[in-house]
Amino acid sequence: MPLTGTYVPSTMDWVREQVDTYEATNGQAANTLRETGIPIIVVTTRGAASGNLRKFALMRVEHDGEYALVASIGGAPKNPSWFHNLVAEPMCEIQDGPAPADYTTRIVEGDERQAWWDRAVEVFPTYAQYAEKTDRTIPVFIATRA
Repeated sequence: MPLTGTYVPSTMDWVREQVDTYEATNGQAANTLRETGIPIIVVTTRGAASGNLRKFALMRVEHDGEYALVASIGGAPKNPSWFHNLVAEPMCEIQDGPAPADYTTRIVEGDERQAWWDRAVEVFPTYAQYAEKTDRTIPVFIATRA
């Protein structure tokens, strides 16, 4: 069942513009991380505190129909706000192309996390630098089609 509610766009201009363009073009434009050429997906969550819908782009790390959602926030000392949203409500929508689909998420640990982390670093090597910048273990969620 699709998430419903009030969508509150990001306060960061570049995030809001990328999401808006991606959705308006059914994933045909704004579908990479800026000039890197690395594909992204758009994720919709429900705000843990507000209940409002939030949308953001993440690196496209896909394997066998599942996606890794890497809560790196550039190696910041704290987890991104969307991390708390998915902990509170593990349902989300992921748009990878023309239309979003419903997914259930879970945090992975141990060998499973390592396998997904390796996939993520293969797609976006900068994740390894982010991990070196922070004292926290960067959480990795796996999103499975609902």
